[in-house]
Amino acid sequence: MKKPIPIVVLDGKTLNPGDLSWSPLEAFGDLTVYDRTPADEAIVRMQDAEIVLTNKVPITSEAVMKSPKLRYIGVLATGYNILDLDACRARGVVVTNVPAYSTPSVAQLTFALLLELTHRVGLHSDGVRAGKWSRSEDFCYWETPLVELAGKTMGVIGAGRIGSAVMKIAQAFGMETQFNDPVVEGGVDLERLLSTSDVISLHCPLTQFNRGLINKRTLSMMKSSAYLLNTSRGQLVVDQDLSDALNNGRIAGAGLDVLSDEPPPSDNPLLSARNCVVTPHIGWATRAARQRLMDTAVQNVARFIEGSPQNVVT
Repeated sequence: MKKPIPIVVLDGKTLNPGDLSWSPLEAFGDLTVYDRTPADEAIVRMQDAEIVLTNKVPITSEAVMKSPKLRYIGVLATGYNILDLDACRARGVVVTNVPAYSTPSVAQLTFALLLELTHRVGLHSDGVRAGKWSRSEDFCYWETPLVELAGKTMGVIGAGRIGSAVMKIAQAFGMETQFNDPVVEGGVDLERLLSTSDVISLHCPLTQFNRGLINKRTLSMMKSSAYLLNTSRGQLVVDQDLSDALNNGRIAGAGLDVLSDEPPPSDNPLLSARNCVVTPHIGWATRAARQRLMDTAVQNVARFIEGSPQNVVT
């Protein structure tokens, strides 16, 4: 009788805090799911596994080389910079990811951040609950300038699936749209996008060429009334430079779902910056998006076992 395939999930609670089911993966072999795995324990937990799934636990060259049975790594995300791909290639380990699962949810959060910046719904709701409306001498009040989006220009950096979805939503709000993307035709150059956009939204993958893309120099090109949104990768932004720009009124505000270090240290300057809304990397985390991620991850494993892997990174 053929032995069941040993399958290990290193950080299962991120994808599935209890509202999804692991049973489709259990059908493929002997499944072990760890809620979390400290980086220094990954080697031990991977040692006897043939199939390993990870979301954010790094898999180093040493971990790959010290896992003699390892044949497959499934990344439970789109980005795969947590892996040593060279080591995987050297060992012949197949690596897959899960593309496109979070597009509607990330696009939705992008506008949740923008609407909070332009209408400050949370601030006004808190004020009403604190009794400010009840004490008001007038039938209404507002604590910040309220900004209408219609007629404004949305500039998107990275016109892939999410960036394209964001532009469609922007157009539904009556906004003009433009984009910058080195591999998509029809865009504008970066300097023009930065200097002419009222809202700039980042939707590009992190590469060696765009790390720190939003910095003191590029922020100086933006309108003082402009908003910056980042639901992509925190390392696209130089935290201190953006904080300085916000505190100095160089730009009007920022909405961020990602930071350069996650979780951020308590002294990250963006946590106390003026007109800066920060959410804890939740753009991907709706139940619908996580279910799509789970379904594709299961399909990836199934296709690998069948000998025809899909969504292969290397």
